[in-house]
Amino acid sequence: ITNLPDAQAAAVHGASAIGFIFYEKSPRAISIEKAKSISEQLSESVSRVGVFVNHEKEFIDEAIAEIPLGMIQLHGDESPNFCNKFDLPILKALRIKNKESLSAMNDYNVAGFLLDTFSNNQYGGTGETFDWSILNRKFKTPIILSGGLNPENILDAIDAVNPSAVDVNSGVESSPGKKDFNKLK
Repeated sequence: ITNLPDAQAAAVHGASAIGFIFYEKSPRAISIEKAKSISEQLSESVSRVGVFVNHEKEFIDEAIAEIPLGMIQLHGDESPNFCNKFDLPILKALRIKNKESLSAMNDYNVAGFLLDTFSNNQYGGTGETFDWSILNRKFKTPIILSGGLNPENILDAIDAVNPSAVDVNSGVESSPGKKDFNKLK
């Protein structure tokens, strides 16, 4: 989420959480100050997730102090030890290339895993799906499915994976960082 109208539309259309991406290289990047301003004008019923990519602990701590984040999503190359340094629930994003990509789940003790599509060039936001059939087993830790989800494929994705939650981003945008309210609905 990069602006208040998008945050409000997401809430109206049933989003249980919104994400603020603090990764400067993302076309959806937002400052702590702007995320705080949006958050202050949003209902408490919607959880706020801070999305970080290889940030220093101090920066993440500053975001936690300023914004009422309910969770932290670590979307970079953060170690299991780094993930254990926070009091908030951690979602560890894993970029899935193949079944072997899932083995990293054994290394982390986190509240959930966000499974996104692997890319050599970026840490997320590819707009591409991965082979959901590799997720044909039960997981001990909750799974959030991400990667190329849109109004055309989201029901198939839920049916195929039965995730705890889904994460939509580029699939419900009119342009990077601007949500399409009809797609959100």
